[in-house]
Amino acid sequence: MARSAASLDRYNEKRRFSETPEPRGRAARRKSGPLRFVVQKHDATRLHYDFRLELDGVLLSWAVTKGPSLNPADKRLAVRTEDHPLEYGGFEGIIPKGNYGAGTVMLWDTGTWEPIGDPHEELAKGKIAFNLHGEKMRGRWALVLMRKASEKRENWLLIKERDEEASETRDLPGELPDSVASGRDLAAIAAAGGIWRSAPRGGADPKAARAAKSHRCPAFIPPELATLMEAPPAGDDWLFEVKFDGYRIEIAASGAEVRTYSRSGLDWTERFPGLVAAAKSLDLDGVLMDGEAVVMDAEGRSDFGLLQHALESGQGRIVYMAFDLLQEAGRDWRKKPLAERKARLRELLGPAERDGVLHVSDHIAGEGPALLAMARERGLEGIMAKRADRPYRSGRSEAWQKIKVAQAQEFVILGYRPSDKQRPFSSLLLGLREGDGFRYVGRVGSGFSEETLNRLAGEFRSRAAKRPAAEAIPAAVRREARWVKPDLVAEIAFGGWTRDGFVRQGRFMGLREDKPAKDVTREEPAASGAAPKPAAKSPAKSPAKSRAKPKQASDPAADLLGVTLTHPEKVLFPDCGVTKQELAAYLAAAAPRILSVAADRYVSLVRCPDGIAAEGFFQRHPSQGMDPTWQHARVTTTHGSEEYLYFTEARALPAAAQLGVIEFHIWGSDRAHLEQPDRIVFDLDPDEGLPFAIVKDAAFLMRDVLAALGLRSLPLLSGGKGIHVVVPIRPDHDWPAIKAFAGNLSRRVAAERPEAYVATMSKAKRHGRVFIDHFRNERGATAIAPFSPRARPGAPVAWPVSWEDLPSLRAANQFRLRDAMSLLRDASAWDGKAAAPQHLTRAMLAAAAGDTP
Repeated sequence: MARSAASLDRYNEKRRFSETPEPRGRAARRKSGPLRFVVQKHDATRLHYDFRLELDGVLLSWAVTKGPSLNPADKRLAVRTEDHPLEYGGFEGIIPKGNYGAGTVMLWDTGTWEPIGDPHEELAKGKIAFNLHGEKMRGRWALVLMRKASEKRENWLLIKERDEEASETRDLPGELPDSVASGRDLAAIAAAGGIWRSAPRGGADPKAARAAKSHRCPAFIPPELATLMEAPPAGDDWLFEVKFDGYRIEIAASGAEVRTYSRSGLDWTERFPGLVAAAKSLDLDGVLMDGEAVVMDAEGRSDFGLLQHALESGQGRIVYMAFDLLQEAGRDWRKKPLAERKARLRELLGPAERDGVLHVSDHIAGEGPALLAMARERGLEGIMAKRADRPYRSGRSEAWQKIKVAQAQEFVILGYRPSDKQRPFSSLLLGLREGDGFRYVGRVGSGFSEETLNRLAGEFRSRAAKRPAAEAIPAAVRREARWVKPDLVAEIAFGGWTRDGFVRQGRFMGLREDKPAKDVTREEPAASGAAPKPAAKSPAKSPAKSRAKPKQASDPAADLLGVTLTHPEKVLFPDCGVTKQELAAYLAAAAPRILSVAADRYVSLVRCPDGIAAEGFFQRHPSQGMDPTWQHARVTTTHGSEEYLYFTEARALPAAAQLGVIEFHIWGSDRAHLEQPDRIVFDLDPDEGLPFAIVKDAAFLMRDVLAALGLRSLPLLSGGKGIHVVVPIRPDHDWPAIKAFAGNLSRRVAAERPEAYVATMSKAKRHGRVFIDHFRNERGATAIAPFSPRARPGAPVAWPVSWEDLPSLRAANQFRLRDAMSLLRDASAWDGKAAAPQHLTRAMLAAAAGDTP
C-alpha cells in the first residue's frame, strides 16, 4: 500500500487555516513511549467516525461510516483518508461552513495502540491487527483492505476480533456517545463553538448567543474546610458523603459567563473547559457552587493521578461533584442549613446530571459507620461528615469532618535524588511545615510516569537551591541530594508513619497546585468529639540510624520456586502496601491450587508492572523476557492463527509476578479438548450500589435452576463485586452448543424475574439489577481463575467457596492476598466430588432452550 508517511501535503492542500481552527499539518519526530490512537466523531455531510493511528509522526486516518462495532460479525466500512498531524488528535470543535469537512468534531475516544507484527509490513499486505487501550475501544481489532474500487480510494474493513471485550449485543457508540475530553455531546460542542481546549478567558462566548443575566457572575468565596477525625460522628443530624480525590473547585456561572476557581481563589477557567461548557448549557443566574473536579477510574473511584494526566494531556473525562450552593440570583445561601442548600443545588443541576459532567454528590443521613465500611471495601479515600443543620462558614470547621480509609496527604518537595539510569531523578525528598521551617520526612520513588518525570525535572531546573530548607536530614541522604525551593506541593499516598516520623511506602499521586507550601503540615486525626490534635513534632536527633523498613507480610526469603525478583520491595497495591515479593510468595504457595484448574489451558494475563494505580494491560501472546515455564502454541482464529500462552509448571506463577502479572484469566477448555469446553461460567455482576446479599440470592437461584436440570455447580467469589457460578462438565459438546445452553438458561432466568435480573450487556437495562453474564462461554473468552489475585484495591483474591459457607460471607472481595496465604491449605471447597465433571445431556440442552426433548 502506498503511503505518504512523512508528508501532510494532502491535508494542508484541503484546508484554509485562516478560516478553520484545525492545526496546521507538520510531521512530528517520533517520541519514545506508546503509540496513540484517536477516534473523532464527525458530524459533517454525514455523521461518521474518523479512526486514526499514530505511525511515523502522523495519524493514519480512516472514515468509519457507522462507527466501531464490538460484534466480530460486523465488518464496518473504513475509507482511507489523508494522513493528519499528531496535533489533530487533541482537536474538538467546529470546522466552519465552506471549509473541507465542515461540521462538528468530537474527541470520542483516545488511548494507545500496539501493532501485532511490523505495522509497515502488515499495512503493505493489506491487513493489520492491533490491540487498543482506549477509554471506549479496547482489546484486539483489525483493519483489512478490500479490493480497490479505484486508484483514488481505499476501502478497508474495521473488525473487532474475538476476545474479552467483544460483544454481539453491545452498541458502543450508542452506549457511550459523548466526548472523552470535555464530556459534551455534539449539540453542546456546536453551541459552545471554538475548540474545547481554548475556552474564552472569563467572559461570555460571543458565539453562544445567550441572553445576559440580571445578576453578575459571583466572585470567589473562601471555602469551608474539614477537620480530620479518627471515626465518623454519631447522630441523624449528620450527612455523610464519599470523600473525593480531586481538585476543590468553585464554579461561578451567570448565563454564558462561567468561571472556575481553585481552593485558594486562583482563576482556573481555562483548565476546565468541559465543566465551563456544561455550566453554560444550564443558563444559570448568578450561581456559585462548591465541589470537586475529579476523574473516575474503571471501578468508579476518583483518582487524583488520572485527573493530573487529564489536565496535562487533554485526554480524560473530568466531571464535577457539586456538594454545596453558596449563591444564586443575588441571594446568599450560606446562612441556610446544608440540607436546604443541597436540595436547591439538585434542582439547579438536575438537567445537567444526564450528560454525566455535572453531578450533585449523594449523601446519606446518620449512617457514617456503614458508609465508611463501604468506602473501605471499595478502596475509596474516605468519607465526609457534615452537619445538616449548619450554615456554610469559610475556614476550618468541625461542622465538616473527614474520615480517611487510606493515608494520603500533601507534602512539600525539598529536593530529589539523581538517577543512575535514563531518567531525570530516582526519588523525591519530602518535608512538612513545622514552626517557621520544614522537617524532612523521607523519600518517595514510585508513581512516576515518563511524562511526570520530565515535567517535574523541568520544574526543578527553575527552582534549584544550594541548601535544603530543612535541618535534620540524614547524612546519607544529603550526600546525593539536589535541593529546590520549597514551594512545590505533592500529594502522596502512603502506608503510614515509621516510629521516627518518616513516610512509609509512599507513592506519588500528583502535584497540588491549589495549596501553598506554608500550609502543609502533618495531618493528625482527632478523636470523635474532640478538638483536633496539634501536629506531632519530630525528635531533635537525626532519625537516620533508627529508620524502620516497611514490614513485609511474608518473609523475603520465602521459597519462590527458584525465581529471582528484581525490586521485590516494589509496592503493587498502594492502598495496602502489598509488594511484588508478597505477590510472588502468594503465587508460589497457591501454585498447586491454581495448577489444578488452570494448567494446560490458554491464559490471558493482566499485567500491572507499575502497580494497580498505573495503567495495566492484557497479554495473551508471548513476549520477550518471559520465563521458559511460560509456553505457547499456535491457535487457529477467525483471521488466521496466533501464538497463545499457557503453563504447566508451578514456577511459572511466581515468575509471572516478576513481570507484574496480577490476574490470570483462563479458557473454558483445556488444550487437549480445545473445541469442547469442560466448564460453564455464569458471572453474576451487580449494578453499582446493590448489596452483596442480592448477589448471593442470585447465586442460589442459579444453583437451584441448574440443580433442577440435574447439574451440580460451585460458587466462586470473583474478588470484585460478583459471584461466578461454575459448572464442571465433561468435554462432550462443542462451543456453539455450550454458548447456546448458557445463553438460553440465563435469558429464561432473567425473564422470570425481569425486575431483578438481566441477561443482556446493555448498561441502560442493568440499572438496579444483577447482570447474568453468560458471554464467557464461547471460544476464546476467558474467566478469572480460582485463587487468582485481582488488580483491585486491597489485593483481593478470587476464592472458591462452598454453598454452605456462602450465606455467612459479606463481600465478593472478602478474601485478601495476605490473609489467603494462611487459608490455602484448608481451601477444599472445590475438592473431590464437588468439582467432578458431569454429563451435560441433550435433554438438559433442550430444557434450557424451553424445548421438549
